[in-house]
Amino acid sequence: MKQMKKLREMIPYLLVIILDFYLFPLLIRDTGSAMLILLMVIPLVCFICSLVYGIKNTFSLTYVIITTVLFIPSIPLFYNLTAWVYVIGYGVIALLGNAIGTLLGKTIK
Repeated sequence: MKQMKKLREMIPYLLVIILDFYLFPLLIRDTGSAMLILLMVIPLVCFICSLVYGIKNTFSLTYVIITTVLFIPSIPLFYNLTAWVYVIGYGVIALLGNAIGTLLGKTIK
């Protein structure tokens, strides 16, 4: 029961992550735009979303894992096999954002 409540609290944040992972790649037109989106835009949105989740809720490894796994299906849709490294990168970004957000949330409260 408690786990279901936690999952429901994640839904708005995970929806933003899904939009981040699946809408921004549609803007890729060339190598320059791909690097901008993959290295700046997507990680920034992922970090901010994870940070806000951590501030409003608390640290959740489940949130981090789901965020990481959500990127995997985008690889064959938008990228090539070299994009697998971003799975780890975005997972670490989600982890850091969530952890920092949790610390900030405790400081604020």
